[in-house]
Amino acid sequence: MTQPSIPIRQTIADIPTSAIRQIATIGMQMDDVIPFWFGEPDSPTPDFITEAGAKALREGKTYYTLNRGIVELRAALASYMGGLYGREFDVERVTVTASAMNAIAVAMQCLIDPGDNVVMVAPLWPNIAACAVIMGGEVREVPLEEQEGRWSLDLDRLFDTIDDRTRVMLVNTPSNPAGWVMSRDEQLAVLEFCRDRDIWVVADEVYDRIVYDRPHAPSFLEVADPDDLLIRISSFSKSWAMTGWRLGWITAPAAFGPVIEKMTEFNIANAPSVAQYAGITALAEGEPFIRETVERYRAARDLSFQRLGAMPRVRLSLPDGAFYYFFAVDGMSDSLSFAEQLLRETHVGLAPGSAFGPVGEGRLRLCFASSLDTLSEAFDRIEPHLS
Repeated sequence: MTQPSIPIRQTIADIPTSAIRQIATIGMQMDDVIPFWFGEPDSPTPDFITEAGAKALREGKTYYTLNRGIVELRAALASYMGGLYGREFDVERVTVTASAMNAIAVAMQCLIDPGDNVVMVAPLWPNIAACAVIMGGEVREVPLEEQEGRWSLDLDRLFDTIDDRTRVMLVNTPSNPAGWVMSRDEQLAVLEFCRDRDIWVVADEVYDRIVYDRPHAPSFLEVADPDDLLIRISSFSKSWAMTGWRLGWITAPAAFGPVIEKMTEFNIANAPSVAQYAGITALAEGEPFIRETVERYRAARDLSFQRLGAMPRVRLSLPDGAFYYFFAVDGMSDSLSFAEQLLRETHVGLAPGSAFGPVGEGRLRLCFASSLDTLSEAFDRIEPHLS
């Protein structure tokens, strides 16, 4: 065990530094780098949203807000989800958060005692697992399986991982990094299984609008009852290109609202006020932007599949959602070292697969939310190293 140099909790000292950030930190100090390490587009937030934020600034809307978010945004979110899923949503089920990451951290603080375990579908963004570990929880990963160019989940294996110390089952769909999308039948099976055992389902659905065969991904909100033990995590970051605004929301049973409110006060007081006003405009006017964005990502996905698939050492599956390729590289045993070497030699930054758990070793993650010209230049650079 790593001995801390200053007196802090050993659990915190033992959590490894983000391997994604390690690569990004190196790349941010280099010139002429094409950065695919983070999950964000290469284009800024659209003008109609930034103008709404600027207007809020000019009007002096820079004070603390209610812990659960301004009433106007919570109502807009309830209406937005109602229109998307064809169901009514009580505003008391909605809490605004400072990003989806903040929402996940608060959820784990509310649910996990030391010794509890959290079952998670892997591969998974590493910060999510860290939230459970910080609370003294045990993370149990159930890996997706890749066969014949498709990712799939073995539900029997997932359910067999549950025991009497399991408090939470966490599912990220569409998946970062695999692009796998959980089906409605699978969601129903998970809900019924967890409902019978009083296990919370935490559904990270931040990529719900970035899918390529329908307007939105299947959501647990479409099949759950309002009082089910379900915490649905959402974000403005991906669908509306607002990564830097730090704005998300939780949808949960109404009775859970006061608990989230209390923990929000102790963590952040409230989500950024200006971002909340911009979020109202994003919801009201953002549908054309989302449709255009998904079509742009579709073209990027297809180009990336063509180029990566032609590289002899690469094995990959076409993602159904999100904007990543999580591809295997023949002969690569240390993805962090390989990603660093690739960055230094080609100035293209990819995330090492080991950052996403043991199942990710031997893989790299590429975020393809970029222009076709940028992607083509990057593939030209890395192709000699993957051939």
